[in-house]
Amino acid sequence: MRPIQDIADSIGLAADELMSYGDQMAKVKLATLKQNSQRPNGKLVLVSAINPTRAGEGKTTVSIGLAQGMHRLGKRVALALREPSLGPIFGIKGGGAGGGQCQLEPSTRINMHFTGDMHAVGAAHNLLAALVDNAVHFHSELDLEHRQVFWRRVLDVNDRALRQAVIGLGGRLNGVPRETGFDITAASEVMGILCLAEDLADLKRRLGLILVGFDRAGAPVTADSLKATGAMAALLQDAILPNLVQSTEGVPAFVHGGPFGNIAHGCNSVIATKTALGRADYVLTEAGFGFDLGAEKFFDLKCRSAGLWPSAVVLVATVRALRIHGGGDPAIGGTVQEIEQGMEHLYHHVESVRAFGFDPVIAINCFDDDSEVDLATIESGCRSRGLSVARFNGFTQGGAGAEALAEAVTAAAQVETPPVRFLYELNQSPEEKIHAVASTIYGASKVNFSRMALKDLQRIRDLGYEKLPICIAKTHLSLSSDPTHVGHPHGFELPVESVRISAGAGYLLALTGDIVTMPGLSASPAAHRIDLSDDGEVLGV
Repeated sequence: MRPIQDIADSIGLAADELMSYGDQMAKVKLATLKQNSQRPNGKLVLVSAINPTRAGEGKTTVSIGLAQGMHRLGKRVALALREPSLGPIFGIKGGGAGGGQCQLEPSTRINMHFTGDMHAVGAAHNLLAALVDNAVHFHSELDLEHRQVFWRRVLDVNDRALRQAVIGLGGRLNGVPRETGFDITAASEVMGILCLAEDLADLKRRLGLILVGFDRAGAPVTADSLKATGAMAALLQDAILPNLVQSTEGVPAFVHGGPFGNIAHGCNSVIATKTALGRADYVLTEAGFGFDLGAEKFFDLKCRSAGLWPSAVVLVATVRALRIHGGGDPAIGGTVQEIEQGMEHLYHHVESVRAFGFDPVIAINCFDDDSEVDLATIESGCRSRGLSVARFNGFTQGGAGAEALAEAVTAAAQVETPPVRFLYELNQSPEEKIHAVASTIYGASKVNFSRMALKDLQRIRDLGYEKLPICIAKTHLSLSSDPTHVGHPHGFELPVESVRISAGAGYLLALTGDIVTMPGLSASPAAHRIDLSDDGEVLGV
């Protein structure tokens, strides 16, 4: 790794503009962020993918490798990515900083605790929860109805036992007993706020708008009314500053914010993206999980809120994943017909990208055991539909294995940028917005609202929140709400079970199917394989 100041110098950041965390990590100071508005912006490239499978797609690896490939072509490029959450690291994923010759460095530090942003978000969120229960305990003038408090607590670890909990047991000194639960920190509204805030003033404004529950008269109670905003903002004083690290080949990477794409909006922070755009000619960013989740929210939430719009879109696919979506099993090989069947899943995502006005560049993330016949089948299928397609061998070759993809993406970014186009207008009803996403992006034939969801939507209208955009929480494993339904499902119905008001983040959170906001560990979690050596080196991440 090069010293972090060398990386900063390459994009015009001086030493006094950074808050260093050792020799390899730094945060960009607030005063520097204000200066970015005076610089011309580079081109933004969005990297997304087909729906994830157990075989993996490598979206982060491709993003990092693509940046390294563009750097080899002489482009001034930077990355704007999310921070990993401890939940997936100790759960199934085992790491979220890329792989092979396309990693963020120092990868172990980034994966484990980094600069403490995730902990700061959890602390701010849980401080508000403590102030809520304190107000209930002392019967404050807010007259909070403890049965109408829906602000939960958070933890950055997968723990299914905390999804539903009873707190306040042990007598009068320990609070008022009530049912509640925990979400994972990456799915919290405070994380959504941190990632959508434009500056400190906007951060405080959004924090103050958080709706925690209702008083006995049915009036809303907010973080501002609890006098929590200032203390929460103070806890996030450093967390709002974007982190600067580097890739394996020394490409600057702004890694900041980590909302889940299947629950929250799945994009890195607006501040980090705009900082990168003010310092590089090309900025590569990714959106969580498949295009149906993070990328749709990138357009309809992040771009709408921050006034951003990309110049090109990349869709990542693999032979292994397409085989699974075609009904096969990559562990035992398979037929070309399975690949062709799986291509229908890819084509659906292509049409979703086109709904926003773009023709995506298809990146085939190659593995050593991919057959030439399968790779050629994907290429010919894409070209028959007028799509640019390139193989990516960055895992083993680094930037050299990404040059073909870099050339294709650079060419796509030179085409006239399509006009801004969202899936719905804000003055449409929440039901119409949800249906627009479900029908266009997921391919659902109908949306079914539960009795609880209908009750939630009526309250949303009564409180005047109906013009907020929609953030749909859905399984990432399928276009439908059924995680076992891979491939290209048709004619399914999307069940909306409830709709939460995330007033501070600025969206309505619609929970579908059996989605949970606190993941659980698998029977064989990655935590079993992680260790610390006698020399202090973390192993197994």
